[in-house]
Amino acid sequence: MLTTAFNRYINNFKGVSREIWILTLITFINRAGTMVLPFLSKYLKEDLQFSYGEVGWIMVAFGMGSMLGSWLGGKLSDKIGFYKVMVFSLFSSGLFFFALQYITSFWGLCLGMFSIMTLADMFRPAMFVSLGAYAKPENRTRSLTLVRLAVNLGFAAGPALGGLIIMGMGYQGLFWVDGTSCIVAILIFAVLVKEKKKGSHQDPHATILEAASVFKDKIFWVFLFVSFATAMIFFQLFTTLPLYHSEQFGLSELQTGLLMTLNGLLIFALEMPFVGYFERKKVQKLKIILWGSLLMGSSFYLLLFNVWAGILIIAMIFISIGEIFAFPFSNTFAMSRAPKGHEGRYMALYTMSFSLAHIVSSKVGLEVIARFGYQVNWVVMGTLGIAAAVCCIWIQKLLKLENQTI
Repeated sequence: MLTTAFNRYINNFKGVSREIWILTLITFINRAGTMVLPFLSKYLKEDLQFSYGEVGWIMVAFGMGSMLGSWLGGKLSDKIGFYKVMVFSLFSSGLFFFALQYITSFWGLCLGMFSIMTLADMFRPAMFVSLGAYAKPENRTRSLTLVRLAVNLGFAAGPALGGLIIMGMGYQGLFWVDGTSCIVAILIFAVLVKEKKKGSHQDPHATILEAASVFKDKIFWVFLFVSFATAMIFFQLFTTLPLYHSEQFGLSELQTGLLMTLNGLLIFALEMPFVGYFERKKVQKLKIILWGSLLMGSSFYLLLFNVWAGILIIAMIFISIGEIFAFPFSNTFAMSRAPKGHEGRYMALYTMSFSLAHIVSSKVGLEVIARFGYQVNWVVMGTLGIAAAVCCIWIQKLLKLENQTI
C-alpha cells in the first residue's frame, strides 16, 4: 500500500528536464536560507522598536522595490534573456543582504528594503520565463510545481531553523545565512546550466495575441486581480500572523516557525499529487483557482474563533490547501496568455500583482489591526478570498465569449 502510494508520487516527476531539476535545487538552497521574511515584522517591531505604522511603511518600501524589480526583470528578460537576469539578481541581492543587517534607522531601512527587493525580485519573472525554455508545454505546470515544491520545502526548513538561529545568534545571523544562500545557489546554477533561448518549447495552445495587447487583455487584468487578492491573503503569513501568534497566544519564534513549517510540509506532500490528479482529469484551471481562493479566505474566517490556539493549526491547513489549488495553476494560466517573445512582459505584470499585494497586505493589515484589532482584519482578508472566487466565475464567462468570437 505504502509502496504503491510512493510510486504514484514519484511518477508525477517523470519527464521533467535536467535543467528544471537544477533550477529546483538552487531554489531550495535559496529558500531554505530565506529566514528573514517570516520574522521581518517581528524584527522591526521587537528588536528595532519601530511602531506599527513605521513597520508598515518599511514593508511598503519592501513591496515597492519588489514591484520595480518584477517589472525590470520581465522587461530585461525580453531584451537580454532570462539567464543573465537570474544570475545578476541572486548574486547582487546576496551581497546586499550582508549589508542590510547594519542598517537600523527608519529611512535607511526604507531605502535598504527598496533596493534589495528591486534586485531580488528581478529573479521571479526571469525564472518563470526560463520554464518556457527548459520545460516542454505538457510538463510546464508540473515543472513549475516542482520549483514551487522546492520553495515550500525550503520554507519548511527555513523558519524552524531561523527560529533556532534567532535564539542562538540573534537576528543578524539570519542576514548572513540569507545572503550566503543567494550567492551559493546562483553559482551552482551558472556552473551546471547553460544559457538557452526562451521559447524553445513554445506552448501550441497558448493564446495568440498582439504583442502590445497585454494592456488591452481584459481577461488577463481581471485575472491579475485574482492573483493580487490571493497573494494579499497569503502575505498575511509573513506580516500580521507572526505578531498575532505572539500577542494573542504567546507563541515563541520557534513555535511560529513550526507553524510555517507545517505549511511547507503540507505543500511538499500534497501539491504535486494534486496537480498530477487535476491534469489527468483535465480539470479546468480557473475552477481549481476558484476553490483555492475560497479555502484561503475561509482560513481567516476561522481565526475569528480566537480562544483556542489549536485553531491556528486548522487555519494553516486551510490556507495551505488553498495555496496548493490557487498558485500553480495561476502561474500556468498567466503564461498561457502570453504570445511568443513577450512572456517576460506578461510574467512581469503577474509577479507585480504579488509585489503590489505585499505593499497593500502589510500596510492595510497592520493599519486595520492598529485601528480596529485583529478580528476586523481577518474579516477583510476572508472577504477578499470570496471576491477572488467571484472574479474567477467572471473570467470563465469572458473566456466563453472570447472562444465564440475566435
